[in-house]
Amino acid sequence: MSETARKIIIIKRPVQAAAHHGGAWKIAFADFMTAMFAFFLVMWILSISSPKQLEGIADQFKMPLKVALTGGKKSSTSTMVIPGGGTDPTHADGESRHAQSESESSKDPDDGKRLEALKERLDDMIESSPVLRQFRPQLLIDITPEGLRIQIVDSNNRPMFDRSSAVVVSYMRSILREIGPVLNEQPNKLTLSGHTDATVYSQGDKSYSNWELSADRANASRRELVAGGMQDGKILRVMGVSSSVHLNNDDPYAAVNRRISILVLNKRAQADIENGNAATASAPLLAVGKGARAANGAGPVIKPVGAPQALNPSPAKPESRT
Repeated sequence: MSETARKIIIIKRPVQAAAHHGGAWKIAFADFMTAMFAFFLVMWILSISSPKQLEGIADQFKMPLKVALTGGKKSSTSTMVIPGGGTDPTHADGESRHAQSESESSKDPDDGKRLEALKERLDDMIESSPVLRQFRPQLLIDITPEGLRIQIVDSNNRPMFDRSSAVVVSYMRSILREIGPVLNEQPNKLTLSGHTDATVYSQGDKSYSNWELSADRANASRRELVAGGMQDGKILRVMGVSSSVHLNNDDPYAAVNRRISILVLNKRAQADIENGNAATASAPLLAVGKGARAANGAGPVIKPVGAPQALNPSPAKPESRT
């Protein structure tokens, strides 16, 4: 064999690196880790939650998203493919609480009209009655967010009660007995509140004070309304608020601050008071004033904890109660 035939031929081929696959897997892995972190966070929160909190969380998941976001009528009555509610599409288990609150806050459409008509009737009665016409400047009637408010205010020349007492004078008795039958015709319940000016007693709050005086005057007004023909069951609350709420803020000693306020409640305000009393019936939210007398004449006056002081500690006029 020739020398040329024995020559070895070597072929060199360059080695190429593998192609780059991109970073899409990193995004997917990051999403997975985020989801796992959220999952373990939810599990940790559930592990430290009380049974009552867990029940609330479960209730939130029972409520359909449409009801939670928009409210309104039950979504189970809609024509959507996925109705809202419980296991049974016709059973609105998740909407019961929303429907209940909606019915409680519903307002009688005729309630406002009825109170407006009552205001007009009282105005006409005052103008037409020879007994009430002379007291027109002392009768303030207006509509508030809670209902129709009737305020019988004092004057320097014509006080409603004997000085420093809850004895009703004759013309105040005539006013209350005139409006009592009119209020009795309304389906709405009412509240009474007694107000005084800032004049202090010589012993301040240590004994009989403006708190007791305002409560006694409110209760005396209640008795006159009942004597005039109004049913006692129409009254939802009798309060004595002392001088904590002035009608004339510029002069805390003004005669108009001594007044009796009768509030004919609208349906919403009445429901709020009744539901609030039922919800807090067992809660110890009230403190009993020592040595005080209740508005109904039996037992102590009940004052809210943290209530403002009955009287202004600033220098007052010489002791000459209303």
